[in-house]
Amino acid sequence: MELTAMANWLNTAFAGYDGAILKAMHALAESAGKVLTPVMKLITLLGEKGLLLFLLALVFMCFAKTRKFGVCVFGAVCCGALITNVILKDMVARPRPFEGLQQFTQYWQFLGSPAEDGFSFPSGHVTAAASGLTALCLITKDKRLIAPSAVIVVLMGISRNYLMAHYPSDVLFAMLIGVASAFIAWAITKLIYSFLEANEDNGFCSFVLEFNITDLKKAGYQGKH
Repeated sequence: MELTAMANWLNTAFAGYDGAILKAMHALAESAGKVLTPVMKLITLLGEKGLLLFLLALVFMCFAKTRKFGVCVFGAVCCGALITNVILKDMVARPRPFEGLQQFTQYWQFLGSPAEDGFSFPSGHVTAAASGLTALCLITKDKRLIAPSAVIVVLMGISRNYLMAHYPSDVLFAMLIGVASAFIAWAITKLIYSFLEANEDNGFCSFVLEFNITDLKKAGYQGKH
């Protein structure tokens, strides 16, 4: 397979970094006797397409007090997906590790050849986790969320490397893209809410700021009498 200039540069510039970590992941798999493989697959499944973060954002958006959180998280995950899955993956067109060096193919086969499709750079799973959780930390300003969020993002990256689905450099850039996406969404969310609060006398703005999903239940209940 003929590589793009960007994919070739990544393979060359990060060869030592990628190789060392993927070898360490394979050594971990061997020493654990594949016990960790289903755990890593579960972590990967939970991060699939950023669906859990999308659902969390939608739940937040159902209530006035948390709607800003939901808007920010939703926007961050969407921004990350746009940059990663729509723009960079096809532009860079980097094959996955098991499609490259024979050594990584053997590592992948040792794990049972977990199915993956599409290109490798950057990791969509890690981008979604980093963007959504960073956005949540930014918009809530709750420092207690920083440590668990960082752990989740790192675990997602480890799972993708362990399963030979991504090079470590794919994960590294995904984290950077995720954090950048979160800041973009945070800034846009602040602008949106500044506009809404400045025009709260407007019916639509007031609705967006104050509506709760529980209002529908109350309205339905009152309608029966």
